[in-house]
Amino acid sequence: MDTDEVIEQLKRASSPSSLPGMKRFGIQVEHALGVSIPDIRKVAKRIGKNHTLAQRLWATGIHEARILAAMIDEPSKVTANQMDRWVRGFDSWDLCDQCCMNLFDKTPFAYAKALAWSRRKEEFVKRAGFALMACLAVHDKQASNESFEKFLIAVEKGSFDDRNFVMKAVNWALRQIGKRNRQLNRAAVRKAREIQRFDSKPAKWIATDAIRELTNPRISRTLD
Repeated sequence: MDTDEVIEQLKRASSPSSLPGMKRFGIQVEHALGVSIPDIRKVAKRIGKNHTLAQRLWATGIHEARILAAMIDEPSKVTANQMDRWVRGFDSWDLCDQCCMNLFDKTPFAYAKALAWSRRKEEFVKRAGFALMACLAVHDKQASNESFEKFLIAVEKGSFDDRNFVMKAVNWALRQIGKRNRQLNRAAVRKAREIQRFDSKPAKWIATDAIRELTNPRISRTLD
């Protein structure tokens, strides 16, 4: 299947009437077709893994083609340079999150990039750092607690950023780390209480929301 065939499949699955709704949810629609994530996944399943095609789809600049690229790319063939190049192209939270959860968190560079990007100033690059932390907390079952304790230091530093898409990603990372196991739950709640004391509106929201979830007995019962 070549690039043009894939784009044609995406166009057939598109619903341009959904674009205003996407825009209301903070998604850039200038280069979007209006294809739902489930429909993009169906196309990805038909294609299978294909690193070369993923590069070509990304190069089209089409919003859904880029999400699809992350779904079909092969993590073992992804380079650190590719990750940096793609992250600079993030212009929407959904593209950022789909790349992190479908591809970036499966590469050997994931932990280093999460920390590096969390220190960047660009809104969606910084979001990607914390989104990657959240995705790793969910998907990497073999990682040590130490890796995520390092992320909590980055969460504290990022908690002062009042940009909506960054703030929500910092909160997401904190909550997912705290739901990983009992030891990290205690560490995340402890860090959240420290953050909560800062004279910062975003920090207080990030911490308060995380504490509410992480101290819920329902969550506690699921922890090892």
